[in-house]
Amino acid sequence: MKKLLYIVLPALLVITSCKKNLTDLNVNPKSPTTVPAAGEFTGAEHTFANILSSASVNLNIFRLIEQQWQETTYTDESNYDINTRPIPDAIWNAFYRDALENFEQAKKLGAADPASKVNNAMVDVMEVYSYYYLTTTFGNVPYSQALNPDNLFPVYDDALTVYKSLLTRLDADITALGSGTSSFGAADLLYGGSATQWKKAAATLKLKMAITLSDADNATAKAAAESAATAGLFTSNADNMTFAYLSAPPNTNPVWVDLVQSGRQDFVANTVLVTTLKSLNDPRLSFFFTTDANGGYSGAAPGASANYSAFSKPSTTITQQTYPGLLLSYSEMQFDLAEAVERGYNVGGTAAAHYNEGVTASITFWGGTAAQATTYLAQPTVAYATAAGTYKQKIGIQKWISFYNRGWDAWINQRRLDYPVLTAPATARTAFPVRFTYPVQEGNVNGPNFTAAGAAIGGNTVTTKLFFDKF
Repeated sequence: MKKLLYIVLPALLVITSCKKNLTDLNVNPKSPTTVPAAGEFTGAEHTFANILSSASVNLNIFRLIEQQWQETTYTDESNYDINTRPIPDAIWNAFYRDALENFEQAKKLGAADPASKVNNAMVDVMEVYSYYYLTTTFGNVPYSQALNPDNLFPVYDDALTVYKSLLTRLDADITALGSGTSSFGAADLLYGGSATQWKKAAATLKLKMAITLSDADNATAKAAAESAATAGLFTSNADNMTFAYLSAPPNTNPVWVDLVQSGRQDFVANTVLVTTLKSLNDPRLSFFFTTDANGGYSGAAPGASANYSAFSKPSTTITQQTYPGLLLSYSEMQFDLAEAVERGYNVGGTAAAHYNEGVTASITFWGGTAAQATTYLAQPTVAYATAAGTYKQKIGIQKWISFYNRGWDAWINQRRLDYPVLTAPATARTAFPVRFTYPVQEGNVNGPNFTAAGAAIGGNTVTTKLFFDKF
């Protein structure tokens, strides 16, 4: 009997002990329960850069819409088909779920850090930038009730109201970034944790947003642009906001992933951009594209299927594994300043000087020389004093060229300035899309707010002009 008792008691002790710590079975000792704020910020920066750099027809088709590239076999996206895949859903999820949610988590996790004021300003600049693309792509979007896991049905806020709120946030960020140092350090893959560089980026983004708003609310745009100009803008290409990709997956250039690693032959040059560059004797032509089958440069017609071997292709420079993602540039900032001067804003300099600097910065960024830029700008068809059209046409065409490989920004500016005038594909599914429709998933899950948002902007169609696109 004693032997039996001795056997039972240890067994009971084991059972009691296991029951007491049963929840430990759900804990993976190799997986952390919390992620450092710096880690969240790193991941969110990577996601943001991938969204804008991607060449995937499931997400970023703006090189096609802006007629930089043309599809070879599957031409749906070149013909403005945005819903078959469906692309609006992918954009929505990429920004809200994959970028903004992680930026927001970085804020929350870093709240106790002594450097949180500066760190959070860096994070907030990227949140503002994310909402910039959402509002200029869709119009009214969830904002005041967004990023709240307890609210599954957020309302859509008025896009202009959101936009003004974003400018106010940038003011606070610029102030905070001038007040201390960051603890992100190398975890910040854009500026290495430099508060000085982030302050320049915040001011340059503010100028960009001000100019985007200029036709819709000139008074607000003027005040924001003038304020940005005094806050300390980019001073050269060295200040560009770029994301450095690595040579090993999964941290490689998305264009390399989509064009090279995938082994696909889906894209060639578009004749609209190639013809424009050739007509202007533009030295960037050889940096943008490879030579064609005849040793020259040619592109396929918009929306038409094309023989991959016959036409020029995207250059081997931008298809390298380590080619960086360009997110905000000194060149576009100079074009913004040129436009600001033309609109009567007090930002210093002349429109011609800023225009010349924008062209030069773009040419040298791509590998050309200052001497090539000088020769290019001396041509009557390029010189600011003699190039055809209004300032919107002159700046619009050169800014569009400078936005090569940055189709999303080209689309935003081309809609606003109405230059260049693109060629309608012969088999286009719709008229030129001046916005993307709301995601189907939103209609299924957040139906009442989805419907109200469409009605508020004048219709959930690709032809409904957004708040900033007035002419």
